[in-house]
Amino acid sequence: MKVAIIGGAGVFGSRLAELLMRDGHEVAIAGRAGLRPDMPATLSAATYLVCDRAGDLDALLACEPQLVVDASGPFQEMGDDPWRVAAFCIAHGLHYLDLSDDIAFTAGISALDAAARHAGTVVLSGVSSMPALSSAVVATLREGLANIDLVETAAFPGNRAPRGRSVVRAIMLQVGRPMDLWRGGRWHRVPGWSHPKAYELEPGMQRTGWLIPVPDLLLFPMWTGARSVLFRAGMELPVLNLGLAIFGWFRRTRLVPHVPEWLVSLTIRGAKAVGTFGTDRGGMVVKVTGRANDVAVARSWTLIAEDGDGPYIPTIPARTMIGMLSALSPGARPCLAECSIADMEARMSDLNISFKGQEDQVPCLFQDVLGTAWQDLPEAVRDIHRIGELRVFAGTASVTRGEGFLAGLAAGIIGFPPEARDTPVSVTISRAGHGETWQRNFGGRMFRSRLRAAGPGQVWECFGPFCFLVALTVRDGELGFPVTRGRFFGIPMPRMLLPRSEAREFAHAGAFQFDVALYLPLTGQLMVRYRGWLKAVAAEP
Repeated sequence: MKVAIIGGAGVFGSRLAELLMRDGHEVAIAGRAGLRPDMPATLSAATYLVCDRAGDLDALLACEPQLVVDASGPFQEMGDDPWRVAAFCIAHGLHYLDLSDDIAFTAGISALDAAARHAGTVVLSGVSSMPALSSAVVATLREGLANIDLVETAAFPGNRAPRGRSVVRAIMLQVGRPMDLWRGGRWHRVPGWSHPKAYELEPGMQRTGWLIPVPDLLLFPMWTGARSVLFRAGMELPVLNLGLAIFGWFRRTRLVPHVPEWLVSLTIRGAKAVGTFGTDRGGMVVKVTGRANDVAVARSWTLIAEDGDGPYIPTIPARTMIGMLSALSPGARPCLAECSIADMEARMSDLNISFKGQEDQVPCLFQDVLGTAWQDLPEAVRDIHRIGELRVFAGTASVTRGEGFLAGLAAGIIGFPPEARDTPVSVTISRAGHGETWQRNFGGRMFRSRLRAAGPGQVWECFGPFCFLVALTVRDGELGFPVTRGRFFGIPMPRMLLPRSEAREFAHAGAFQFDVALYLPLTGQLMVRYRGWLKAVAAEP
């Protein structure tokens, strides 16, 4: 097949050209400079065209291509007519793929669907690591799972991997800018390059990832039905991650509202200055968490690239799509699970890349702690404790506060809500490792606690500096929370200073109910009592 690659001299375009020629395709490399003296010998058999994607595209027709790949970028800055290359290909009966990593660009390609179908051409956007490769992995991992809680992807290049100007600029454009994140069936606004998390790709290979926008974040919630979809990326060297975090702060405060070219150049020089540090090992991990037989299951797929082969990974989906083009349906769309992960793994067999799959049972906190007693609880109570990543519940409650100075002081220190009747209440429960955070909102007054396992039938619940050991009880379908021990700033509290807890969760008419009463130590006076009902908040459209 004759393939023209716009940006074929770049980091990813040149590697795609190399792989396609290895597969026996005729390749034309199109760029603003044409043939450059620094082109690698592996591309000596390619044809070179002078063509600017923002200018006259007729030069592409000189090599009589059957398919055009846009590997230029950054796709975040494609001007007022971002899909002009794709539209040009449709008008001339050419197939089109691009390596876009931009949410709006990749999702918006569907506007050309009718025209592409009429022309009988395949037009796919995001034919790269995300969403093409990640979606192929997710399609396999989610098989047989119900109620997908989390789809999480993270990508980590090795520090010695080359960094093209368009790639660096694309990252800098997204750092510190607001991005929409689907968590708990709701959209949340967070800054790009925030909320870091540590990952272990394999023993001895730890990387830290930061939230950054990719097409998966918009496309996967509807496609998978997952409650949460996350993507993180990170550099191998902590100093580079820290530099981007600082730059993100300047962007959030609008001290650097734009990304000037001189700053991109300075960033590239800085990255090259530390280019000999770190390794040439890169990796990617995709994880899907759902339920199988009422047990949370986490399935993961990990890719490790050795010897500098990491930059080939974003080109593998395009290599795969071109090899199976006749099997693809005409039309314009984001590249979501167009083939299986087995197809893509086969296309990496000539590279130093390895894969590992894993499945683990990850029962929720209360299911793990309660053991067999979990099954004795009604479904409404079990459901509120099925926390895979983040869930939101809402209902109403009535709050009664104890009388007197001591009751008011103690309730105020912990942060319990004021007295109210039939006030709206919401509870956001998020999972972090083996623990959970419960954020309760009673009519605008919020208080939070953190829970973690303390052994069979026991959890620690912490309110600020106060931590209480709760011995969970299950009787007659009710879950009780009696307090047995306490700590203040880690110091054990005398039993006489422990509050008395009469807290229970139960079901009434199939709905979840709660009734929590706390009494002061020594006096036994009521501190606070709140009772009401909750139900899971349906996902937004």
